[in-house]
Amino acid sequence: MRAMVLDAPGRPLRLERRDRPTTGPGQRLLRVRACGVCRTDLHLRDGELPFPGPRVLGHQIVATALDGDDGRRVGVPWLGWTCGTCSWCRSGRENLCPRARFTGRDLDGGFAEYAVADERFCFPLPDDLPDAQAAPLLCAGLIGFRALRMCGDPARLGLYGFGAAAHVLIQVARAQGREVFAFTREGDEGAQALARELGAAWAGSSEEPPPEPLDAAIIFAPVGALVPLALRAVAPGGVVVCGGIHMSDIPALAYADLWEERVLRSVANLTRDDAREFLALAPTVPVRTHVTTYPLARAETALDDLRAGRLVGAAVVVP
Repeated sequence: MRAMVLDAPGRPLRLERRDRPTTGPGQRLLRVRACGVCRTDLHLRDGELPFPGPRVLGHQIVATALDGDDGRRVGVPWLGWTCGTCSWCRSGRENLCPRARFTGRDLDGGFAEYAVADERFCFPLPDDLPDAQAAPLLCAGLIGFRALRMCGDPARLGLYGFGAAAHVLIQVARAQGREVFAFTREGDEGAQALARELGAAWAGSSEEPPPEPLDAAIIFAPVGALVPLALRAVAPGGVVVCGGIHMSDIPALAYADLWEERVLRSVANLTRDDAREFLALAPTVPVRTHVTTYPLARAETALDDLRAGRLVGAAVVVP
């Protein structure tokens, strides 16, 4: 099979021919149909996250199961294995399992023609979504959905960074009757136009205050300087959720920005319950993703485009 391999951080992905992987107990052999490109892939590629490599990246896998559930289309997310025995797993917080293994980091991922996955983390996918449109649901969608649940029940929601996750989440939030305000890099007219098309009440630069105070904000962009801006944008008692696995350093905060019972928190990974709930919800919205597809051999180009901000919506690699 063909696979795009990252040998070490800072090096470009390279195309490699290797034997088709074999399964162990409790695993499924998958023929990859599509794999979403996530900013976490870029963080691994650029050395901003620990990387045990060499590794096949990609953790938003849409695939056909070739054994067990033969011929069934399934999705595989970032969380690829948990121990099931630690206090976190036993209390419904497997996303915090200290022994967890992650698809495309600790386990070979979906930038390949075939992959192997733990059968516990293979989820049936909605039938009416094409492969490329389904792929972003498996991380961008799931993390956005978990982050939204951390916000409580906001009537006015701000989304900082309008990429793959935000363009999925705005559809869910609008279906729930929430007013959404989209914040982008200054001058990113493409992302702002997409936000308005998907129902944003307002779209503008992250440096601008919203036209009215927010009840909650989610920061998807990996930019620590957005944290104080988001805190200033939420009303007293508001919540700011950092939705990424990596963020640049947060600058010193003025206590006044946090005061009046504002809450600042992070969201980490996902649980299987998140996946089951969101994948059942998405078709009822219905969520429709905006994607740019790349052939497998151009996965490095997809990462370059993501890094440079040339993408609107999500990128997907198709073997």
